[in-house]
Amino acid sequence: MPRSTKHLLIGSLDSYSGKSTAVLGLAHSLQKHGLDIAYGKPVGTFINETPTGVGLCGLDADVGFLANTLNLGGDRLRPTLVMLNQDSLSQVMTEGSPRNYTPELQESMASHAVPLVLLEGPGTLEEGYLYGLSLHQMAEAIDAAIILVIRFHDLTSVDRLLVAKERLGDRLVGVILNDVPKPMMPQMTSLVQPFLESHGVPVVGLLPHSEILKSVSVGELVHRLNAKVLCAKERMDLMVETLFIGAMNVNSALEYFRQGHNMAIVTGGDRADLQLAALETSTQCLILTGHVNPSAQILARAEEMEIPILTVDLDTLSTVEIIEHAFAQVRLHDGSKREYVFRLSEDAFYIDRLLNLLQIPLPTLV
Repeated sequence: MPRSTKHLLIGSLDSYSGKSTAVLGLAHSLQKHGLDIAYGKPVGTFINETPTGVGLCGLDADVGFLANTLNLGGDRLRPTLVMLNQDSLSQVMTEGSPRNYTPELQESMASHAVPLVLLEGPGTLEEGYLYGLSLHQMAEAIDAAIILVIRFHDLTSVDRLLVAKERLGDRLVGVILNDVPKPMMPQMTSLVQPFLESHGVPVVGLLPHSEILKSVSVGELVHRLNAKVLCAKERMDLMVETLFIGAMNVNSALEYFRQGHNMAIVTGGDRADLQLAALETSTQCLILTGHVNPSAQILARAEEMEIPILTVDLDTLSTVEIIEHAFAQVRLHDGSKREYVFRLSEDAFYIDRLLNLLQIPLPTLV
């Protein structure tokens, strides 16, 4: 393994903490500073089955997305060694003993020296352990530094970070505080950051809460709900930020809907009054339950407003649960989110501090 290459693992304490956002923002910022980087995700979760893109098929889908977004060639990508899913876990348990991927990991890091390799780690500190690919196991195997990403909604997160510091030791060189409520931002800089840093946990990124990053496309909802699209089929790229349920009288509904922004509204197919009310507010799609199609008037108005109407073969509770699950697992594979992360990264990541912690000289831009 080339000694000139540094390895940085981006991990988290919980799944869907914003690792992919952090990796994309950091990688973009590092490239803007002139640093040559490579990227990989040794433990995958979503396989990329698309045959286009050199060397991308068979890697985790996040690797393909980031490679295309940042124009990383095949020699700047590191392989996905295992897909973490029920089938692979079942196979390991059937074999009766853990499978150690340490040799494959070390070999994958041994070619094409670059100053820095960014590796996206598993969703928790424990994931990947059965393969020798937990966050700490990988860090030890390739002598990598670790950064943790955590959704910082309140001060109880400090406890968890200090416990993680005790477990990971000097491998943990910094944290990125993600999804911070805007009212908490002053407290972060005046209280939280100084406290963490006094306990050996430097802050290298601070990302405010964003509805944009938590949004889900209408197309994604169609896929997850197995929904039928009745109109505005070309607007599957609309982004949904909030979910509302229409089950009240129309006057109450109007006041209720006006509080929302970029909504998906779930209501019964027989509630024409609520459907019309929804179409006059900030609605990105209507999702109708009850096996009743909307009237021609509703369809015409939705088509005019370019608002998709979806019908589902599910009850309201099941529909809402699926949508809420989609919000909990939002991903970055959308152009508007990507551009937002690029803009956010200009101020959210402390690149000079990170490179100093990693002992990597800041490149001189010509």
